[in-house]
Amino acid sequence: MRAAPTILHLDMDAFYASVEQASKPSLRGKPVVVGGIGPRGVVATASYEARVYGVHSAMATAQARRLCPNAAYLTPRFTLYRQVSDVVMGLLGELSPLVEPLSLDEAFVDLEAGGVPPSSAAAREVGERLRRDIRAATGLSGSVGLAGSKMFAKIASEQAKPDGLTLIEPGTELELLGPMSVRTIPGVGPATAEALRRAGITTVAETAEAGEAELVRLLGRAHGAGLYALATGHDDRPVVAERDAKSVSVEDTFAEDVTDRTRVELEIARLADRCVTRLRAAGRSGRTVSIKVRRYDFSTLTRSETLRGPTDDPTVVREAAARLIEGVDTTAGVRLLGVGVSGLTDYTQEDLFAQAASEASAGETEPEDTAGEPARRERPPAPAARSWLPGLDVRHAEYGAGWVQGSGVGRVTVRFEQPWSEPGRVRTFAVDDPALEPAEPLPLIRDSAPEPEAPDQAAEPEEPGASPEPGASGAGPGSGSP
Repeated sequence: MRAAPTILHLDMDAFYASVEQASKPSLRGKPVVVGGIGPRGVVATASYEARVYGVHSAMATAQARRLCPNAAYLTPRFTLYRQVSDVVMGLLGELSPLVEPLSLDEAFVDLEAGGVPPSSAAAREVGERLRRDIRAATGLSGSVGLAGSKMFAKIASEQAKPDGLTLIEPGTELELLGPMSVRTIPGVGPATAEALRRAGITTVAETAEAGEAELVRLLGRAHGAGLYALATGHDDRPVVAERDAKSVSVEDTFAEDVTDRTRVELEIARLADRCVTRLRAAGRSGRTVSIKVRRYDFSTLTRSETLRGPTDDPTVVREAAARLIEGVDTTAGVRLLGVGVSGLTDYTQEDLFAQAASEASAGETEPEDTAGEPARRERPPAPAARSWLPGLDVRHAEYGAGWVQGSGVGRVTVRFEQPWSEPGRVRTFAVDDPALEPAEPLPLIRDSAPEPEAPDQAAEPEEPGASPEPGASGAGPGSGSP
């Protein structure tokens, strides 16, 4: 624990959803949900307008649609998120050589290593300047926490949300921490919290009062001793610039043993989607997919499958996890399920199995006929069907840049607007319209954007009847019903 609040924690506010609102003027101030949009999709991030209705990350998208049917449900655009993240991390790098990224939108910074004087006033000035610089560079807001340790800096940033700064003065930490839930402490997940609850421990103060010996008895030596140190305010973990995570995983412990096989399979699919969300948030991909199953009798088994190349494709991970759970007998009930990806790398290789099958199909030839005529004609590859997912970028030959608002029954609805324009006009096209093509995201700040190739349509009135046809899967408000 430092004597001055020189550890900074930055957490961008509702990052994915905020990027979408910043890039889509028509969605500003409206509920936005980013994540999987299919029947088994999971929410990655919800805007604060959507959180009012109870929508939160890791929630099933189907449940989110029931709670907030008028939200815009959008497919993630990780290319843009990484671009914005690079700008933010660059600003952090100007403060100190010790920056520890936790994900695309979250990081610790050691201000002392950057030469910031060890005082509350100096740290606060740096934090406020950082928030201004982030808004100027990206148009987004971030919450900043300042404290003498990593744990308290993170707690401070949570208290600062949204769009604020909180500084915890050294010496006041335990008074602040005591009444908080034990889940506040890093590393305390649902399973640990439940084990402590059964022992009558629910707050941080009660955790400290229990003593190290009792926590070791309940949780094991390593976990129990570490939890006691954090509960009593002892956190000397340094800010580490190079973090090389070996795996990304998620798991859930169930209040009652799950015996229904269909539910087990659905939970595995949901966990796979959550795992990929974390994987992509870290800007990584992985080669080995694994599952974890803790049965009714607390026995635990793991299964893994190594792919031919690294991936961050949710379909690939979900299918691999489904294959793994097929070989596990769960009829007696399971207490916990988990999905993980390891063998991490910074790049993604397309599914080689699908690639090989495609190449084999394209190269198929017909046999020669009995008369010896040269009948070896290569079959032309079938045209790839374009998928118009809500939220993705497109460009029209006449109308310019826009994004998919919804699609269905052979039609795709596009809103033509740019991050710096007024809310744009909506038009509907056939899904195979040759003038409409997928496009790269536009930068959030106009100074770094190319000149538009087509006239700005933002000022035109909205086309009557241009909303998605009945039955279409829409992204805009009013089109999010299941």
